[in-house]
Amino acid sequence: MDLDEDTSHHIVQVLRMKEGEKIAITDGKGNVASGMIAAAHKKHAAIHIISFEKTPAITPKLSIAISLVKNASRFEWFLEKCTELGVAEIIPLLCDRTERQKFRHDRMLGICRSAMLQSLQTWLPVLHEPVSFNDVVRGGKEQQKMIAHCVKEAKVDFSSLFNPSLDSHIILIGPEGDFSESEIALARSNNFIPVSLGSTRLRTETAGVFAAAWARGAREEE
Repeated sequence: MDLDEDTSHHIVQVLRMKEGEKIAITDGKGNVASGMIAAAHKKHAAIHIISFEKTPAITPKLSIAISLVKNASRFEWFLEKCTELGVAEIIPLLCDRTERQKFRHDRMLGICRSAMLQSLQTWLPVLHEPVSFNDVVRGGKEQQKMIAHCVKEAKVDFSSLFNPSLDSHIILIGPEGDFSESEIALARSNNFIPVSLGSTRLRTETAGVFAAAWARGAREEE
């Protein structure tokens, strides 16, 4: 089985694996092939397949709809960590106060792929192109819908609200400067519950990783 250039580079250059070593690879959709490296070339490696298996999808599913941030490297860090933590779907948001509009989808998807392989995950998060806040809020079909914002009002702690017995969840995380009042009102009118992520104010990307890490912990306790 011949591997694409990105996977070959990761195996040979990053993991520094050699011919004859055992390896397991995935297509990011739960399919895992186990075998032995037949050719350790950084651009077109090949493996001899011994067996295949299908791994179940991570449940419950967590989707994080998060504003793009001004510093692209911080968003890349968020993508890497949330992939390692098993987030099912990542939706870059364009909000009223989002400062950065550019999004290099191919590069960002490559970061997710590398994080998936490095952490031995078998499911790659679905990474969307940037979507407007209004479209995400009005189109949300998840069983549990949450919005994390900084406005002082009655909120429920994310850690107590997140219900691992439900199949699908989405949390909205805003930009530097937070969601606008109209965005918060729109989310509430579409059944998004305001949640708190703790007593301190978190950066956008940190809030996303916090939600992903807590959801993973809740899954593993089930």
